[in-house]
Amino acid sequence: EAPEAFEVEKESAATQKLYGLDDPVTRDFGWQCLLARRLSERGVRMVQCYHSYWDQHSELVKLHTKLAREVDKPIAGLLKDLKSRGLLEDTLVVWAGEFGRTPWAQGADGRDHNPYGYTIWMAGAGVKKPFIYGATDEFGYHAVENRMHIHDLHATILHLMGLDHLKL
Repeated sequence: EAPEAFEVEKESAATQKLYGLDDPVTRDFGWQCLLARRLSERGVRMVQCYHSYWDQHSELVKLHTKLAREVDKPIAGLLKDLKSRGLLEDTLVVWAGEFGRTPWAQGADGRDHNPYGYTIWMAGAGVKKPFIYGATDEFGYHAVENRMHIHDLHATILHLMGLDHLKL
């Protein structure tokens, strides 16, 4: 069954376009997102889409603008497609990176890692919508409202996936 799941060319032209497979800028990440949907609908419990290098300590505007162009359409396509197929109710989508970013420049045009304030977003699988949890100070540096330990974030994600973090 596994090889058939990877045959994304069997998807309709409209679906391929939804994920950006018709555009060289979005094709690679779009393929991953479409594959994630195909694997999820076949019962695969955990799928990770990985996009290139977001760790810009320089050329932040140039590189993040390029990277955002590569991922925005495929992510929107994935969410829309999951919802239209009734899969978003049971599928957790998490968008996160390794760290938050400092609110000031590193060098002339970059930002350093910030372990004190971090933003992710989640959709589907019972995530409250719209819902914001926590806030940083006026500079975006320190979490000051509803600080969450990474253990609690992991427990929340596992709970949304139907797993008891205390049993792992």
